[in-house]
Amino acid sequence: MTPRLQGKQAIITGAGRGIGKAIARKFLSEGARIVICDIVHERVATAARELDEMGEVAALAGDVSQPAFCDELVQYAVDKLGSLNVLVNNAGIALFAPFLEQSEADWDRTMAVNLKSMFLLGQRAARVMIAQGLGGAIVNMASTNGLMGERDLAAYNASKGGVVLLTKTMAIELAPYDIRVNCVAPGSIRTDLASDGGVGETFIQDYLRKIPMRRHGTVDEVANLFAYLASDEASYITGDAVVIDGGQIAEE
Repeated sequence: MTPRLQGKQAIITGAGRGIGKAIARKFLSEGARIVICDIVHERVATAARELDEMGEVAALAGDVSQPAFCDELVQYAVDKLGSLNVLVNNAGIALFAPFLEQSEADWDRTMAVNLKSMFLLGQRAARVMIAQGLGGAIVNMASTNGLMGERDLAAYNASKGGVVLLTKTMAIELAPYDIRVNCVAPGSIRTDLASDGGVGETFIQDYLRKIPMRRHGTVDEVANLFAYLASDEASYITGDAVVIDGGQIAEE
């Protein structure tokens, strides 16, 4: 059987660890050639070395909230891969704080990384895809927090809600060019993102009570969904926010 991403060239952001790295691993296993990026140089370089045995992977370090780096990243991918078929906008941060104590700086940084970067890279990648005339796919990282609220995550919730509607708007406007745009909305997935944001192990374990399947999702389960949405198997799916949450938001 032909790998589902054979012949695809992809950019994957935030791929130095966690879900992003799992997406990179899955894309390579499905035959894609990829460029990965992360804001931490050592992290993305290590990831690239680990992934190299699976297929063709190149790496670039930088901040996806900066227009100049987005220009550089897209051009780097085209130079390395020859063309660009898929963009995975995965980079994101979650900074926990009560609404009344949320700092303006943390709000601005969250919006820049989680939402502005998807606008910047989506626009630049789509222009390349349109010029190539071969269509393509963009898959953005949203969250169940973009569909419902959660305490202590005002900026994160707002940014992910923005991702959902940005995705739908991109899908509408890029459909004439055969560019599909979707987003994935994970629930509780065990990564180091939560701990980096200040969440303790007790909170993470207590969270299981909200999930009908009584377990956290895995990074590989999310990566599988990204690979499907990026593939030609999802050729009639666009403008959707696909939830992967173990049933969490199905129950009041």
